Amino acid sequence: MERNLPSPCVVILVGPGAAGKSSWAAERFQADLIVSSDRLRALVGAGEDDLAASADAFRLLEEVVRQRVGRRLTTVIDTLGLDGERRRGWLALAKEHGLPCVAVAFDTPAAECRRRNRERVKRIPADVLTNQLKTWTAVKKELPQEGYDEILTPGAIRVVPEAFVGADLAARRQEEAPTGLKFGLQLSSYTHKGGRKTTGEWIRQLATRAEAAGFDSVYVMDHFRQIPQVGRAWDDFLESWTTLGYLAACTERVRIGTLVTGITYRNVAHLGKIAATLDVLSGGRAVCGLGLAWFEAEHKAYGWDFPSVSNRYAVLEDALQLLPALWGPGNKPFHGKVLDVPDTTCYPRPLQEPLPILVGGSGERTLKLAARYADAANVFGDATNVRQKAELLQQQAKVFDRPPITLTQLSTTLVGKDHQDVTEKVDRLRPRNQDPARYAASVNAGTIQDQIGRFRELAEAGAGEVMLSLPDLDDDLTPLDTFAEVISAFR
Repeated sequence: MERNLPSPCVVILVGPGAAGKSSWAAERFQADLIVSSDRLRALVGAGEDDLAASADAFRLLEEVVRQRVGRRLTTVIDTLGLDGERRRGWLALAKEHGLPCVAVAFDTPAAECRRRNRERVKRIPADVLTNQLKTWTAVKKELPQEGYDEILTPGAIRVVPEAFVGADLAARRQEEAPTGLKFGLQLSSYTHKGGRKTTGEWIRQLATRAEAAGFDSVYVMDHFRQIPQVGRAWDDFLESWTTLGYLAACTERVRIGTLVTGITYRNVAHLGKIAATLDVLSGGRAVCGLGLAWFEAEHKAYGWDFPSVSNRYAVLEDALQLLPALWGPGNKPFHGKVLDVPDTTCYPRPLQEPLPILVGGSGERTLKLAARYADAANVFGDATNVRQKAELLQQQAKVFDRPPITLTQLSTTLVGKDHQDVTEKVDRLRPRNQDPARYAASVNAGTIQDQIGRFRELAEAGAGEVMLSLPDLDDDLTPLDTFAEVISAFR
């Protein structure tokens, strides 16, 4: 079974010469992660076997390790690792910078080391190798006392984002005892190679492909210009509810909604009419997402007021009560804290009874409002955060004598068919000046099996639906087909 190590971390290889350390490291780690004493000897001397350059090579190695660990970069130290003082120094450096540190012990039989050495073009002198083997016998007894996070054998090891450290075991649980989970696709960008003339066709193909892949829902962000977390203000960006109307005509099964509508952007009664219309035209598939609205620059750009947080909360709480009144029978007036609607006539009424309301936001005050009035709440974060929010949400639902509220989770998700595919995608998509490991963590870059494990953990933490934004969706829609394999594991 493959062992996942958290990124970033420090990996110290320990063992005698010809034990297989360098070959093993080269097979499992990108070359940029490996700091090799042999390679540094070649850099400062006449070659890897220039023993006269050893002292300079090790001084350089210590500096490279110090710089890398100080920048919190995964560092694989490829030396004999038999010098206890050096090992303990690397371990202390890792702890100083808050990085996990593991030792990989190469307990290769002495006879095998000697056999491999005889087959080398440039052999380790026999007496030198004998001394290394004797030293290793003592070192392998010392390692457990030195304080590493783990001491591993040289098996299948990967360094992965923190979200995937337990993914293998979780994926196995999903295979042995499957659990259900709904999947939503969030459209967060409309930039594609074809340009705006083909945007309509591109969205149609994307939506039908997502439906075929098994997604349960398609969501759009409710903004009027691209947000800085995703792109530039002048990138093409479509109005949300108009886009949902188009999606309703392009699809047959998936639910469609906003993730989430900013409460300041529209007259709330008018929003209720828009959502009801979408529900009727989509055959009862609309989801009305609501949020506090946070993008102040967008408000200023469009000339809208940006009320205080407390005022926006007051509007949100009123909206959570007004919308169901609009969607219900009759035309009774609504008088809230800040909203006043004399006549709540809204026909045709939505087909869904009730039309589901999803509240976006992870704050305690937001979750309390969701527990009291909404059908679902959407949060960010890992399984630990989801579990905490789920517990709070359900506790509050009991306070208001309501049934359990669905918790949903949103994340950016980059999926590859295998580890090599993931690595290639990270290298292609990451900003030029960003560390690949940090980018991989920010987009949850992992294999199909990694993602199955991550989403199993989220389901176990209390998520009933996961929404994801795929950062590699442009004119190539194959990421949807790849993700279909993740979805199928939960069906």
